[in-house]
Amino acid sequence: MSSAAETFGGRVAVITGASAGIGAGFARHAASLGMRLVLADIAAERLTAFADELAGAGAEVEAVVTDVADPASVDALAARAYERFGAVDVLVNNAGIMAMGYSWEIPAERWDAALRVNVGGYVNGIRSFVPRLIERGSKAWIVNVSSVGGLFPSPLMAPYSVTKFGTLALTESLAYELRMKGADIQVSVVLPDSVRSEIFRAARPGDGTPPEIAGFNDMLQARADTRGITADEHARRCFEQIAEGRYWVTPQPEMIDAGLPPRTEMILGRTDPELDLGAV
Repeated sequence: MSSAAETFGGRVAVITGASAGIGAGFARHAASLGMRLVLADIAAERLTAFADELAGAGAEVEAVVTDVADPASVDALAARAYERFGAVDVLVNNAGIMAMGYSWEIPAERWDAALRVNVGGYVNGIRSFVPRLIERGSKAWIVNVSSVGGLFPSPLMAPYSVTKFGTLALTESLAYELRMKGADIQVSVVLPDSVRSEIFRAARPGDGTPPEIAGFNDMLQARADTRGITADEHARRCFEQIAEGRYWVTPQPEMIDAGLPPRTEMILGRTDPELDLGAV
């Protein structure tokens, strides 16, 4: 079985949401494998600084400011990637945003943004890159980042749960379709648990937020800070599993292994969902 370095060294990866968090971890590890990188993010200054950092360490990097919710922007990302490197081997759809609160109180524009970025951004990536990957006919990889939240719905973060469930459906549909086409494109879905990042601090509601919402946000951030793995370690585990040919990429399988049996029993038994915040 080939290692990640043997599989991916010298290849070209496009990574969305690449300037921070899980995306930055993917980019750093991909660079350490000898990959050439096209990094996409809407945060222009942060993206440029990060790309300069990787380039300064010897990586071949192209930074492309991209709004993944805009199909034309993602088309431009694809065009730049092929113009710079002539080919793309790996597409990592990772860009995502969080919205917290009671589902009926989250403003319509925040719901819309989560759907457009977390699902629409992945759809736009697929639409822009898959035809090119099929036409080229060489081995390629598409990696969609979902979450354990795509298996276990959460209160007070319904937009995230909805979109991560949607990512699972989109990815599985894509895998079936590419097999129907006979394309040599491996599809993988990533199910992270807690990874050390600022995602919950960035999503923390402002002053006047009900204490249960603020407290839930703080609990999730504390869990990430104390129990989460680093974004670089997360990326290492993911690339190794992708190199093994896995569809289900589970860098932290413990929560999935513990949570799926009772969830499956609940569904098969048609029993009512019960909230267990102690499992978070």
